[in-house]
Amino acid sequence: MTTHVTIIGAGLGGLTLARVLHVHGIPATVYEAEASPMARLQGGMLDIHDYNGQLALEKADLLDEFRAIVLAGRQATRVLAPDGTVLLDEPDDGTGSRPEVQRGELRQILLDSLPAGTVRWGHKVSSVRALGEGRHEVTFADGGTVVTNLLVGADGAWSRVRPLLSEATPEYFGRTFVETYLYDAETRHPAAAKAVGGGSLFVLDKGTNRRWIGAHRESGDTLHAYVTLARPLEWFDDIDFTDAAAATARIAAEFDGWAPEITALITDSDTAPVLRPLNSLPIGHRWDRVPGVTLVGDAAHLAPPDGEGANLAMQDGAELALAVAAYPDDIEQALTVYEEALFPRSATAAVEAVATNEAIGQDLLAFFGQEARDEQEA
Repeated sequence: MTTHVTIIGAGLGGLTLARVLHVHGIPATVYEAEASPMARLQGGMLDIHDYNGQLALEKADLLDEFRAIVLAGRQATRVLAPDGTVLLDEPDDGTGSRPEVQRGELRQILLDSLPAGTVRWGHKVSSVRALGEGRHEVTFADGGTVVTNLLVGADGAWSRVRPLLSEATPEYFGRTFVETYLYDAETRHPAAAKAVGGGSLFVLDKGTNRRWIGAHRESGDTLHAYVTLARPLEWFDDIDFTDAAAATARIAAEFDGWAPEITALITDSDTAPVLRPLNSLPIGHRWDRVPGVTLVGDAAHLAPPDGEGANLAMQDGAELALAVAAYPDDIEQALTVYEEALFPRSATAAVEAVATNEAIGQDLLAFFGQEARDEQEA
């Protein structure tokens, strides 16, 4: 195998691809815009599923390392009414198929599994162009370039590689997260900590899809909340998020009358609220085969959040690596095999993501009650 794989983006999908390629003796280089692994927080908790994310880790020969970072008890789920009434309280009995880990720790496992120098930090892509015969040139912000026979865009929602394949761009899904963090929760925020419980908390008005609050208990006694509002982007434009106090007050006002132990997840945040609009690519997004280039993860199939995004990205990375390993002398065949499986898989996942968001928005109790029953039957 002489083809050197060029991967843009050191997220979970790109790193899983690089790792499984390495397991099969195939060289790869990952170019990442961030200056270092610690350049920013790597998000919160992830539930890694036994039917996709864990299978990808198995192909990466990293299951033992993964199990070592699983946070016991975090599969517990609570559903509360806005007045604080407990509607559902499902403990984590240790038999679930979706163990929770910190995204940053999972990413570090993948980074540690790669040969030194595989990831090139501080390489922000400014442009990509086709050179013909499956070759592409990537230009970085510092003026440097690299030419490759196999280019993979693992660079997320606003991928610089995607335009080589598709004119599709993400569009606003109609909802926005506002993220908050409460630290040392048991001692400094005991009421909120009790409301969240040992795992995940969900609260919304039954029958409406306009506002809800979700929260995770992360490592280090941290509560990480996702305050969700179904509002147009213009509504958020009128809020000055550079003024943390004013922004917090404006968001909290949307939950006026909710129990104080719940709204504390907004008002008692130890960090400024962070605005995260939710975007998605068209359901069934696909492209015609273009020699020498493909996509994984959100670059290929960004969908509304439903707990599958990271798992699908890792699955994509592993499956692409296996296809390249299966056809080392025929890259186009490898990419064809990969994409023929990718397109229906990602289309089905996108449909399910939309359905999940609608189901959660209508009746959390019914949704999580059914999810718990499905988990027991699996």
